[in-house]
Amino acid sequence: MSDATSKAIDRAMGALVGGALGDALGMPTQLLSPVRIAELHGHVEDFIEPFADHPVSKGLAAGTITDDTEQALLLGRILVESGDRFDHARWVNALLDWEREVKARGSYDLLGPSTKRAIDAINNGVPAEEAGRSGDTNGAAMRIGPVGIMMPLEPLEAFVAKVAETCRATHNTSIAIASAAAVAAAVSRGIAGGGWRDASASAVAAARRGATLGHWVTGGDIAARIVWAQDIVRGKAIRDAIRLITDLVGTGVASQESVPAAFAVLEVARGDPWQAAIISANIGGDTDTIGAIAAGMAGACSGFSRLPQQHIARLVGLDMSEVRALAADLVAARVAKIGSGKDAAE
Repeated sequence: MSDATSKAIDRAMGALVGGALGDALGMPTQLLSPVRIAELHGHVEDFIEPFADHPVSKGLAAGTITDDTEQALLLGRILVESGDRFDHARWVNALLDWEREVKARGSYDLLGPSTKRAIDAINNGVPAEEAGRSGDTNGAAMRIGPVGIMMPLEPLEAFVAKVAETCRATHNTSIAIASAAAVAAAVSRGIAGGGWRDASASAVAAARRGATLGHWVTGGDIAARIVWAQDIVRGKAIRDAIRLITDLVGTGVASQESVPAAFAVLEVARGDPWQAAIISANIGGDTDTIGAIAAGMAGACSGFSRLPQQHIARLVGLDMSEVRALAADLVAARVAKIGSGKDAAE
């Protein structure tokens, strides 16, 4: 294995495990306001258990991953199995199987609204290519990391087309595709060796391209909101930045809130994955998803070797051997694409 490939695998692991850290740290604080988080837990800086009556996380152990990480790993496996042409039938069936497993665990409320609607539509006979035409929330962006690992960023048109392809069944809208393209581009730039600032710049370009695809829906422009969200928190103290993100950017499941919020977190954390996870856990709203996105992007730019190993060891529900194998397979697919000339080398 070449040194370049080893470094790419380390960054791929950083993206996947960084996302899991952000997911698990934000799990007990999701849906709560920053004030309520502070009342219950103070300033969250480590894995904690959710309070007894938490609407979706009650009963989960501290450090448990949620649908953000599970769906990212699921998508990654489907990408590897699909080869060059994404297998929509396999993906939809995998989501349906996953839904049944989630229901069996008594956690149906962990499914996002767009994914819920799409799965219900598919269950009722709606073709997969039509089921996602109203999906505009952040479910596609939260699980898109593996596409960024597998796909070289250039040519951008081919890169964003692959993102859109994976969004079709559940999030086939301009806003969702733009959001997923931004996150995937940040991850891809990190895998190629770029820093978090480079990743943010690549994200904006990809979001602009992604906004031209899928079914158009109303909402703020994702690329513009990413730039604005990072601008308003740049240089601010963490507590001040949290207030700005909560009050102005928004932290709900809408793509135009949570995805720019994740990029704002990346800015405040200055690319540090664990700091991104901590900030996300305290901003309220969709904390686990924002944390998964922000820490995943940061992890892609820093690498697994720079993640806090003592916290990784306490994650619940993550099979590290599975993650290592997936990271290696996705990087192998990326290297093959660059080497074959199907995509331009970066």
